[in-house]
Amino acid sequence: MHDFTPISGFAGGALIGLAAALLMLLTGRIAGVTGIVGGLLQPDTADRSWRIAFILGLIAAPLIAALFGAPLPRPAMNGSLVVIAIAGLLVGFGTRMGNGCTSGHGVCGFARLSGRSIVATFIFMTAAIATVAIARHVIGG
Repeated sequence: MHDFTPISGFAGGALIGLAAALLMLLTGRIAGVTGIVGGLLQPDTADRSWRIAFILGLIAAPLIAALFGAPLPRPAMNGSLVVIAIAGLLVGFGTRMGNGCTSGHGVCGFARLSGRSIVATFIFMTAAIATVAIARHVIGG
């Protein structure tokens, strides 16, 4: 179990919301990471610069925070690399099927009161809760 850190959680959530709002105000685009990366993978994308800047910011932010003393936790991955790779591919497949990921639907779509995004977020959260319950209490992970 992790330590309960409401202030850092609130600050992180506020920064995510601010970044999503700024991206919408400045570019008219939704801050859905799947769509941003997907746009980079298309050869005819004319708006590469902001997409690259966004992805570099996701990578650079925790590294810059670590320079100022913030802890850079090591992800705990209990499982083989094959299982983790398959899980990652399934998540990617699911985000394509759902026309977006948790950041696009859960942060931006929910804030816009999009019915489709609210339903998608409910399904994401239900699936996540069920997966953790099965992994911890049935399989014993």
